[in-house]
Amino acid sequence: MLGQMMTQPLLISSLISHAERYHNDTEIVSVNAMDGTEVTTWGQVARNARKLGSALGKLGLEPQARCATIAWNNRRHLEIYYGTSGSDLVCHTVNPRLFPEQLVYIFNHAEDRVLFIDRTFLPLVAKLRDQLPELQHVILMGPRDDEAAAQVEGLLFYDEFIETGDADFAWPELDENTASSLCYTSGTTGHPKGVLYSHRSTVLHAFASNTPDCIGYSAKDIVLPVVPMFHVNAWGAVYACAMSGARMVLPGQDLHGEALVKLIDTWKVTLAMGVPTIWLGLLGYAEQAGSQLTSLKRTVVGGSACPPSMITEFRETYGVDTIHAWGMSEMSPLGSVNQPLAKHLDLPLEEQYRLRENQGRPPFGVDLKVVDDAGNELPRDGQATGELHVSGHWVLDSYFRKTREETLTNGWFDTGDVASLDPDGYLTIRDRSKDIIKSGGEWISSVELENIAIGHPKLADAAVVGVHHDKWDERPILVAVKAQGESPGEDELRSYYEDKIAHWQIPDRVVFVDALPRNATGKVLKRDLRAQFNDILSETV
Repeated sequence: MLGQMMTQPLLISSLISHAERYHNDTEIVSVNAMDGTEVTTWGQVARNARKLGSALGKLGLEPQARCATIAWNNRRHLEIYYGTSGSDLVCHTVNPRLFPEQLVYIFNHAEDRVLFIDRTFLPLVAKLRDQLPELQHVILMGPRDDEAAAQVEGLLFYDEFIETGDADFAWPELDENTASSLCYTSGTTGHPKGVLYSHRSTVLHAFASNTPDCIGYSAKDIVLPVVPMFHVNAWGAVYACAMSGARMVLPGQDLHGEALVKLIDTWKVTLAMGVPTIWLGLLGYAEQAGSQLTSLKRTVVGGSACPPSMITEFRETYGVDTIHAWGMSEMSPLGSVNQPLAKHLDLPLEEQYRLRENQGRPPFGVDLKVVDDAGNELPRDGQATGELHVSGHWVLDSYFRKTREETLTNGWFDTGDVASLDPDGYLTIRDRSKDIIKSGGEWISSVELENIAIGHPKLADAAVVGVHHDKWDERPILVAVKAQGESPGEDELRSYYEDKIAHWQIPDRVVFVDALPRNATGKVLKRDLRAQFNDILSETV
């Protein structure tokens, strides 16, 4: 016997329809590339998204055609998210920080038919246009601009284009497993790989994100997604906020500390999400300017391990709860979120604080396991360390244009992380498998060493890599960026590790650089550091 309940497909268009119906006048603040800061509403975003979907339908695009964006976090980008996916097209957000050769590969691999661009990226697109034979239309995200039109032949203008559409356009009924959006990995090894999300996976991800034990967006929140909309769909915030009816502040191009502090204080932001390097800049400017960030209640930190010192500063200086989260493009990206259990509330405060430093536990919809080199599952005891594998409702089944067999291992996705799980499912990422340091047969976590180093007040940034050692195979070195006006010494920094970690794990050397090399998503390029400093210990053996 079947249950006697209504069945409705889980579609992205239903999210924006809900936001329009029940949160019509809820504000969306947008810092735009061309026309400054504006205040709009979910209702206006929904109407423009419908007009966009209708206008795109008049271009003769086939169903599921890919529509790419190179754009910042702003109102028009938000409308494109819904106008494309809702009308049976695929929203392909492209990371502009990739190398031009990678961008050409991605556009052509995806066979993008339409490209939406912020004016910032006009010179880049003009340079690449002739290398994109599948691309039919380029649309500048703004009003008519004759100077821009002279740079790209046939350039269309977003504000004019959507007026060719119908504001009463009805979203089509789609199979919920239909593809909705496409993101490519940063391509640290080989070509970038595409992750093709579905309507179903995206809506389920939004449901999970909105639970209190995850991020828990609320209609009472004012949300600042500093994480770019071109990076894993802004961690799903644009969908979860429509579902919950949260207000949004879209920060545009300027993500420096000064701009973010002013946005938080001006618009009374309560929840912000971003990577640790962004928050370092924000905390630095807040201290300099004397801002107390009084409206801010929660920050979500992901993308790389959050230094415990940052969690402490947010908590003790500003009264902000820092939520440590972990995920990947291949996971939409939510994999785990650090929220406490009831039993943790009886622990001494210091123990509660230490528990908040790992990557948290998975929500319903994601399953995690740690395996050894032979693929055998390891105990969930908080100690056993191995390769982290994942499965779930919003985890990829295969990369775009690749097979399931090429993507999964025994039906699970190998994340490339080395981790441990405790009995409650709390995840601790020890390192990336390619970055963990194996010294004399023992593992050393570069992440743990980096977290300690970042806590030193005279450092602005730090990375730890393993380099060649004749006796121990590999030994760690600390690559450090000095804080402005500071001059820490090598012995001072090595001594800082005393009593914080086993003596044999302390980095053998400290080298200073002006800046750490980073990839398009802000992750440190440790392979470059290993290549640069691989022989640094040879003279000391």
